[in-house]
Amino acid sequence: MIAIADYGVGNLASVRKAFHAVGHDAELVRDPERLRAAGAIVLPGVGHFGHCSREFHRYQLGPAITDARERGVPLLGICVGMQLFFEGSEEADDAPGLGFIAGRVKKMRDVPRLPQIGWNEVRVRAAHPWLAAADDWYYFVHSYAAGPDADLVIGTVDYGGERAAIVGGAGLLGVQFHPEKSGAAGLRLLETFAEAVA
Repeated sequence: MIAIADYGVGNLASVRKAFHAVGHDAELVRDPERLRAAGAIVLPGVGHFGHCSREFHRYQLGPAITDARERGVPLLGICVGMQLFFEGSEEADDAPGLGFIAGRVKKMRDVPRLPQIGWNEVRVRAAHPWLAAADDWYYFVHSYAAGPDADLVIGTVDYGGERAAIVGGAGLLGVQFHPEKSGAAGLRLLETFAEAVA
C-alpha cells in the first residue's frame, strides 16, 4: 500500500487522484499504526511550513514516519512535505522538521518575485531509482527553498539562480514542485515512483 500521510493539508485529494490516474492505489492514512504498515509513504504539503509542521505533529505522525525511515520504507515528499524532511525552516523557527536531511529551508532572495508561481524547467543532475532521468517542466508554488549538500541534489531549477528542486538519497525523494498539478510530467513522476516501490 502507498500511504499518503493525512494531516489535513490542502493537496491530499489531488495527490491521491493523481496516483489513481496512473493506475496505482494510494490511501489517505492518519492512523500512525497504519502508516507504519505501509509499503511506501507520501508526505504532501502546501502553504505555510509552520502550519504543516504543527498539524503533522498534532496527529503524532512523526514517530511513525521516522520508524518507517529507519526500516527503509520508501518516502516521497511533495512541496512542504519535502521541506519537512529537513530540520526546520526560516518560515517558522519554532516548528520542527523531521531532520532526515541536515539543514534548514530558507526564504529565496534575489528572485524575480515571491512566491514563485508557475511552470519551470527542472534539470536532472543525478540518478535516482525512482526518477526518470529526463529534464521536464513542473508547476511550482513556493517562497522558501532547501539548500542541502550537493550530493543530495537530484534536480535543479533556475529561478534567480540555480536552486534545488529535487533532493534525495537511499529510500528518500523530495520534490519542491507539485507533480499532481504538473500534467503528464508530474503523472510520469508519480507512476515511476509507484512502480519502483511496488
